[in-house]
Amino acid sequence: MLSTQQKIQFISYSGLYDIIVPKDNLLRKINDLIDFSFIYEELLAKYCHTNGRNAESPIKMFKYLLLKTIYTVSDVDVVERSRYDMSFKYFLEMAPEEDVINSSSLTKFRKLRLKDMDLLNLLINKTVSIALEKGIIKSKSIIVDATHTHSRSNPYTALEVLKERSKLLRKAIYQIDEEYKENLPHKNESNDLDQELTYCKELQRILDQDQSISEIPAVKEKLNLLKETIEDTKEYYLLSKDDEARLGHKSVDSSFFGYKTHLAMTEERIITAAVVTTGEKGDGPELPRLLEISQKNGMEVDTIIGDAAYSGKDNLQLAKEQNIDIVARLNPAVSQGCRKEGDHFHYNKDAGMFVCPAGHLAIRKVRGGKKNVPENQVDSYFFDVEKCKVCPSREGCYKEGSKTKSYSISIKSELHKDQMAFQESEYYRRKSKERYKIEAKNSELKNVHGYGRADSYGVQNMEIQGAMAIFTVNLKKILKLI
Repeated sequence: MLSTQQKIQFISYSGLYDIIVPKDNLLRKINDLIDFSFIYEELLAKYCHTNGRNAESPIKMFKYLLLKTIYTVSDVDVVERSRYDMSFKYFLEMAPEEDVINSSSLTKFRKLRLKDMDLLNLLINKTVSIALEKGIIKSKSIIVDATHTHSRSNPYTALEVLKERSKLLRKAIYQIDEEYKENLPHKNESNDLDQELTYCKELQRILDQDQSISEIPAVKEKLNLLKETIEDTKEYYLLSKDDEARLGHKSVDSSFFGYKTHLAMTEERIITAAVVTTGEKGDGPELPRLLEISQKNGMEVDTIIGDAAYSGKDNLQLAKEQNIDIVARLNPAVSQGCRKEGDHFHYNKDAGMFVCPAGHLAIRKVRGGKKNVPENQVDSYFFDVEKCKVCPSREGCYKEGSKTKSYSISIKSELHKDQMAFQESEYYRRKSKERYKIEAKNSELKNVHGYGRADSYGVQNMEIQGAMAIFTVNLKKILKLI
């Protein structure tokens, strides 16, 4: 129950805190900078006002999470430190002798109070508003980029999971009828994924035809799990406890399993927008959302600074309509030509290849046509046709029986010609020198505030982690620039 706003009175200890917690202490400066009552107002509807025991102050719980992010410690450690660290007690508005919460309360707070709440945009909006009020943000440029975060769960290869689950299914069958082994296909002994898939499908087919064994609960449960694994394997080729994490590509030979956070940041290094996606998503398609969120947060934007992933035709068209310059090196592979709406192949600038809607990276590129002739040159990107054959999204994308699957794009367009001319300007060269700042910000998020690996599973939990990390780095930058 949270009937009224809880404010802990510790005025009588202000003299003690003034001695112990100096004015240049980071936590004192944050407390002086921002009024956290907006957290209470946002979370008020998440609490019952008539029943139950008194709940901990939502402001206090939020501050615990903020301390956890600032100092990169666990739930248990942040609570333990608040037991004896007077700067923590001051920040949490606790009396020196006051007892601390149980660390499990932080987990419940994240799951029950922060669920279905757009905390990411709320906290970014708050810090951007403070920066604008203080006159810190003077530029009208945003720098855009994406940073990757590894999933908390290491992915298992599809082969490993299929072998394990087919083994559990056979074990369940043998416990009921050891002689049933004669009816099953020969076990696959190789380490070839396609052969293991073939074996599992045949095992499934045989059991589906014999309901006397497949309808036994112990067998049915394992059989359904194997069926689900077969379908997941067709689509992702990687399986993990983290159902929402996906395989993304940092280069042709380097990949990661997890999530991406797409960022927009001012030249003063204040993050103005963030969008969290699964790892396979392209960078360029998120630019419209980053621009829209930045503008809603109060930013006037006349220039967008980014890498080659953001110079796609759709982005250039959007920028032209809003009279915004895009300072991003034009890569011919980014041009989408006259592709129809709903065509969701995205360019991965790190790998230099396109990624299909199912998240598979092209394996080679071929350029056709001649230079310096009226006809446009075309780049064709070829995909692994064996993956296309079993892809759940193959309808309308892959033609049955085809020996190849390619995606072709036209290189030239009027928008790109204008962009090529803009790239030769002094303004472009000067603004492009600002892009390094967002790389440094990505490094700070990962190396200082633990954003290199997810704390929990799923996009929603990733958004909460991102919200706290970005709120922290924005507050620190504001305090430095005041």
